[in-house]
Amino acid sequence: MSDIWTGEKVRLRGVERDDWEGFRDLARNILDVRNAGLVEPPRSAESFRSWTAERAGRPPGGAAFRLVVEVLADRSFAGSVPVGETDVRAGRFKTGVEIISDRRRMGYAAEATELLLTYMFAEQRYNKCEVEVYAFNDASLALYRRLGFAEEGRLRQHEFFAGGHQDVVLLGITAAEHWATHQRPSLR
Repeated sequence: MSDIWTGEKVRLRGVERDDWEGFRDLARNILDVRNAGLVEPPRSAESFRSWTAERAGRPPGGAAFRLVVEVLADRSFAGSVPVGETDVRAGRFKTGVEIISDRRRMGYAAEATELLLTYMFAEQRYNKCEVEVYAFNDASLALYRRLGFAEEGRLRQHEFFAGGHQDVVLLGITAAEHWATHQRPSLR
């Protein structure tokens, strides 16, 4: 790893104006988990361009932000990792990971999540990360469990999605649990 943002397969970077097509592709196939079809009405290319341009103009960091997952091999857009619902006093934050369908199952989601956890635990001094996953999303549940997240609860029929009310599984990992299996960044 050459820096805190770069792994062996991906790097995390800020949103750029030119990322609008990647975010459009991500929105089109984010529901492939269930082949459910679009939940929101279709958006125009201009809508994606303006949404991406607005995010590209934001200062880095803060209480909520989104980073692009970029494949090192070809510098292509693979997805994004958002951070939100930060609680500095309690020391926790929420995240997730979205990878476009033709880039899934290549280790990008795992590495992107690990890079983000390292930053949030080492540099921002948070103590806990939380994620919420639809109970039917076996791939995401397996990913987070493999990364050391523990299931903390289930919200029954909590979200309306793809034509029905879905359970949401709550998972979390503490900084100590993360550092038990990952090396802290150093100045070397």
